[in-house]
Amino acid sequence: MAYLSSVFRTAASRRIPASGRNTHLRCFSSMAGQTAEKSVPYQKTLKEESPQGKGLTRLLPKSADVVVVGGGSLGCQTVYHLARMGLSNVVLLERDRLTSGTTWHTAGLLWQLRPSDVEVELLAHTRNVVSRDLEEETGLHTGWIQNGGLFIASNKQRLDEYKRLMSLGKVYGVESYVLSPAETKELYPLMNVDDLYGTLYVPKDGTMDPAGTCTTLARAATARGASIIENCPVTGIQVRADDLGVQRVAAVETDYGTIQTPCVVNCAGVWARALGQMAGVSVPLVAMHHAYVVTERIEGIQSMPNVRDHDASVYLRLQGDALSVGGYESNPIFWEEVSNKFAFGLFDLDWDVFMQHIEGAINRVPVLEKTGIKSTVCGPESFTADHKPLMGEAPEVRGFFLGCGFNSAGMMLGGGCGKELAHWIIHGRPEKDMYGYDIRRFHRSLTTNNRWIRERSHESYAKNYSVVFPYDEPLAGRNMRKDPLHEELLQQGCVFQERHGWERPGWFNPRGPAPILDYDYYGAYDRKPHGTYLYNQLLGDEYTFDFPPHHNIIKNECLTCRNALAVFDMSYFGKFYLVGPEAKKAADWLFTADVSKSPGQTVYTCMLNKRGGVESDLTVSQISSGTQGSSLAPAFEGHGYYLAVGGAVAQHNWSHISTVLQDMKFQCQLVDCSEELGMISIQGPASRTVLQEVLDTDLSNEAFPFSSHKLVKAAGFTVRAMRLSFVGEMGWELHVPREDCVQVYRAVMKAGARHGITNAGYRAIDSLSIEKGYRHWHADLRSDDTPLEAGLAFTCKLKSNIPFLGREALEAQKATGIFQRLVCFTIDEKLPMFGLEAIWRNGKVVGHIRRADFGFAINKTIAYGYIRNPDGGPVSLEFVKNGEYLLERMGVTFPAQAHTKTPFDPENKRVKGIY
Repeated sequence: MAYLSSVFRTAASRRIPASGRNTHLRCFSSMAGQTAEKSVPYQKTLKEESPQGKGLTRLLPKSADVVVVGGGSLGCQTVYHLARMGLSNVVLLERDRLTSGTTWHTAGLLWQLRPSDVEVELLAHTRNVVSRDLEEETGLHTGWIQNGGLFIASNKQRLDEYKRLMSLGKVYGVESYVLSPAETKELYPLMNVDDLYGTLYVPKDGTMDPAGTCTTLARAATARGASIIENCPVTGIQVRADDLGVQRVAAVETDYGTIQTPCVVNCAGVWARALGQMAGVSVPLVAMHHAYVVTERIEGIQSMPNVRDHDASVYLRLQGDALSVGGYESNPIFWEEVSNKFAFGLFDLDWDVFMQHIEGAINRVPVLEKTGIKSTVCGPESFTADHKPLMGEAPEVRGFFLGCGFNSAGMMLGGGCGKELAHWIIHGRPEKDMYGYDIRRFHRSLTTNNRWIRERSHESYAKNYSVVFPYDEPLAGRNMRKDPLHEELLQQGCVFQERHGWERPGWFNPRGPAPILDYDYYGAYDRKPHGTYLYNQLLGDEYTFDFPPHHNIIKNECLTCRNALAVFDMSYFGKFYLVGPEAKKAADWLFTADVSKSPGQTVYTCMLNKRGGVESDLTVSQISSGTQGSSLAPAFEGHGYYLAVGGAVAQHNWSHISTVLQDMKFQCQLVDCSEELGMISIQGPASRTVLQEVLDTDLSNEAFPFSSHKLVKAAGFTVRAMRLSFVGEMGWELHVPREDCVQVYRAVMKAGARHGITNAGYRAIDSLSIEKGYRHWHADLRSDDTPLEAGLAFTCKLKSNIPFLGREALEAQKATGIFQRLVCFTIDEKLPMFGLEAIWRNGKVVGHIRRADFGFAINKTIAYGYIRNPDGGPVSLEFVKNGEYLLERMGVTFPAQAHTKTPFDPENKRVKGIY
């Protein structure tokens, strides 16, 4: 029998500290063979029930509406929810037995609080399904145990993070308490609290049993008409092109026959990548070893809550009268050659890798030092580039859906994600805003880049238990996409952010260049860690929930823009052309605003789904056909539109538009020129004076009004100039061919030098835009918000008789009333907010903050959030005005003022050049 203390002592003599930002210990002695038994700690698994033969458990149907591949947590939850929503002609195919891949060995923990409102809702649904719904439906107990959860904070920053979770939990009715070390000791007598700052206790967290949950889901799904077929490996996916050349799922092939189907759901976990290849779909995940050990009996541990000690990167799961101990290492083992024969299998535990968890576990629960190890559990799990699942319809093939890459959280997120995936399949979109899990959050150039997938997946794994700070950036997978001004701005001190693979300007450091270096894996795998690394140091300086050290630098960028002028490199934007004989029909249907007025006008508009939710906000400019077919003026027949979309969501926009064009069979083309064009935005009161020296056209209000565009010469180069603003100032965007960007930029900087021009980045844009009341998609504007709720009714052509996607939903909402409304808040207290803060109205929680920043011109924190009427009625402007508001930040409330118009330039004069 191995003891945790002996494991630790043997390896400690040869340990070295990990480098970089990771503080775990990495140990190099091998304890292989100390623990012979490899077994999961569950009384029952489906491995024991596996029949001697490997034949089908039931006959294969000839056709199905949906075929789900993979019988783990996600597969079972998805088929259950499909059947629950009324789709009975559904088949689940499992190559071995249910749970046999990764689900059977999972720890099965469920924590209700996460730093995301959507994830809190997903977790709540999982909890309801396993603790209530399935038992009521089948009479079977799933194995749910509610023993509570305890998050450990060893420092102020960690406790601040937990307080943020507690405030968000109040919005969703999740009971939680911040405990002192003494109160923690009273709750968990075996715990060492000497080094604690505090803890967060969530009494209704718990654990799930993999076999019990999945068999009950299967029972409930088959009772509703679904078919679950085990011992049936999938050997191929048939894909066929329709009459428009669009690739669509046609059938699923197995050794026992073929099932004709228009829809396949990839819930194959570690094996999802191979299944995707059968259909020509990229599935960006990696397989890794993930482990925990199970202790012998511990006196007094019964009924204790599960523990997450994030700073030690370790969790302690109650296992009857014992504990399971696991965590996330800085040097996980990649499973390089994924075997398709691996079922109910475990790897030998590599103690050199696992050792780093032992010290933290013993420190937290000292009795472990004298406790034996009963068994080890080391199995395969799939991990992704941002530690979030992969869901939704694949961009490459219609009808091929993903439900995989759950980063060892498939049991915990399975119920909520299974429900959303089922809704996605049946109705074309999920009910909730699932963009954070949608495969379309990744640009197509990244999902096939193995270096990027591996590096980012490693870093996300290693940092899984790190504090989630507002301004953190990855070190892995960088410099994948650089715009034409990258080197120019780097030399001027640009500190870059990564979005969609692009390096975009974050802010400008007066100390000089801070280049991003190749990923060093934090010194793991015998790689030499970087020594002095300025970019990493600048990120580390901002690890705080207070105002960051560079607050005044951002302030200078913002106020220079407000008082003189600033240059923003926005080249990472998505830039598409919608052209062709039926482009006008497509534009009328896609866009909420009337964008077909006349060439030369630019319109801010939204795109909606059929429920009226906002899939995108963008600018659309009608253009005339060019003769040369250049990136600035393509040649086309019919009508043409130039679309500028947020660069971080370009793939989402591309896929949404493409899907609508395919579904409606419009005869037009969508052309991507994002890489061919740069985008330089010059904003501020002095922008006209400066640009008049650079451009060869009259920039007066009469000659070049707001929301117009034209092809002009800039320093001798042809550009498309647009009079627009993302920051609430008079200004122009210059859309420039890639090869001319540096010369145009230099000409602008030279002309602006005597006017006090400055470079500014997206940290400044975030502040300036929220100060003006402009929306950011996927923050204060999402696919589950409508334009009416978000204050964007002016973008909708509801007074016309032109039909558009989502119009019927908006008209219905207009008739019945708005039941949630976006509201602007300011507070007088000089403190930062970042989102997730609870909104109190007249003593009741009515919502939470989606987006917040500091507005330097008004010298206040500004926050936007949706509020609801606690009585269930509509939220009118009078309801907004008549309330008294508090914003709860980390458990402390602050008086707030609600605004029905932006507090900065409410009359919108500045963008029109009226100062």
